[in-house]
Amino acid sequence: MRHLEQEIQSLRQDVIDMWKLVISQVANAGEAVLSFDKELAQKVSMREKKVDAYELKIDSECENIIALHQPVAIDLRFVLAVLKINSNLERIADFAYGIARTFITNPSVILDAELITDTKLNVMIQQVNTMLSQGLDAFENEKSDFASAIFSEDYQVDEININAARIIADYIQKNPDRAYDCLQLIASIRKLERIGDHCSNIAEEIFFYIDAKVLKHAPRK
Repeated sequence: MRHLEQEIQSLRQDVIDMWKLVISQVANAGEAVLSFDKELAQKVSMREKKVDAYELKIDSECENIIALHQPVAIDLRFVLAVLKINSNLERIADFAYGIARTFITNPSVILDAELITDTKLNVMIQQVNTMLSQGLDAFENEKSDFASAIFSEDYQVDEININAARIIADYIQKNPDRAYDCLQLIASIRKLERIGDHCSNIAEEIFFYIDAKVLKHAPRK
């Protein structure tokens, strides 16, 4: 095996390992919100530095491959895509950490179960977890069509975000004493919406790497 191929295989495995860690972070942060589990939120917080360490390692590997091997064609596309996927995964983990921190720094926050259902928070959490897993499947199997569903799912996440703002505003009018808790919920929903956006960014990079298609800023079908 060429030295370049060995380097790329090592890089691929590091990205997969980081991806799985980020999926775990998002899943745990979502569960912490739904179950008001402060210990689980603390677990997310404690693992944030591990994600950051992966990001730095992967960035360094990409830079070394480009500098030392000057890859071309699909190898170059792979490294360039990984650089951006790495950045998006780190940002997703940041949002998961932010959701967890909401319930660490505000331990008295308890969200109304009916409000969680009405805003479809649980659906939103499930959706972004699915999007992350689909992206990993597409990356591991080198199948861009696995990633195509992520775009339509991101629209659904956006819709939940938009509708939730109205629902929460109505709830605050009827329950002004719960305004602070509702603000924490809005913040968490907004972070989930941004996670969905970054999943779409990752899907774009998978299309670039596998199919040599640039989808950034292009209309999606």
